[in-house]
Amino acid sequence: MLFAMARRVQIVFDAADPRHLAEFWSLALGYVTQPPPEEFESWEAWARAMGIPEERWNDAHAIVDPDGHRPRIFIQRVPEPKSAKNRMHLDVSVSGGPGTPVDERKPPIDAEAERLAAAGATIVGPVEEDDTYWMVMQDPEGNEFCIT
Repeated sequence: MLFAMARRVQIVFDAADPRHLAEFWSLALGYVTQPPPEEFESWEAWARAMGIPEERWNDAHAIVDPDGHRPRIFIQRVPEPKSAKNRMHLDVSVSGGPGTPVDERKPPIDAEAERLAAAGATIVGPVEEDDTYWMVMQDPEGNEFCIT
């Protein structure tokens, strides 16, 4: 029997405006912009040193968990707009988990939905079924996610 070692993963989003989407997801997840290589004071200084034209400086943006435990998120510019429902989405957990009674889960989920809506997300709507509750959302570029 073969055993695979656990692998680190990176989550990748396609976007029209990587910097803007990175700002949203940093706020939503408590992430920070990935620091540039040590020898550079900023990503702009790095891009300038690499000879990257200024009009391409927003082609990609990465955010990271400041504690280093969760996956890196890489956001890359693509020319085409989002055209269909995501086949995979993120669940942002704020409510204490499945064992928490529904009436205790609703207030933190609803509050987080309002906070993220104020930051540019769209509230699609709440779902309550099988003794649980979550909120379906879309980020500023229409990518679906849930607050649980």
